[in-house]
Amino acid sequence: MIKTYLFLAGAVFCEVAGTMLLPASQNFTKLVPTAALSFFYLCAFYLLTFVVNKLPIAIVYATWSGLGIFTIAIMGYIFFKQTLAWQAVLGLFLIVFGVILVNSFTGKVS
Repeated sequence: MIKTYLFLAGAVFCEVAGTMLLPASQNFTKLVPTAALSFFYLCAFYLLTFVVNKLPIAIVYATWSGLGIFTIAIMGYIFFKQTLAWQAVLGLFLIVFGVILVNSFTGKVS
């Protein structure tokens, strides 16, 4: 099961890396950032194919998107100097709490 979650973490990483490259691609007019973000997105989906064989797709998608949203918001704050209101920060932590809660009961209810 640890391998499955490592694949999921890799998928989140790749999705975040691809999304962070979107501004650098300048509407897909810059070749290198566009190629890199395409590579990262393809890698993210490839890694997800291994995860959905072991975990319910609803759990996989909730985890992937939730952690992606959290990470991209934090990275946007750090690298792009985007502001986050305290309510947004609270909401982001609630997303992480929800992801942890959902994953802690995966496969325990029949």
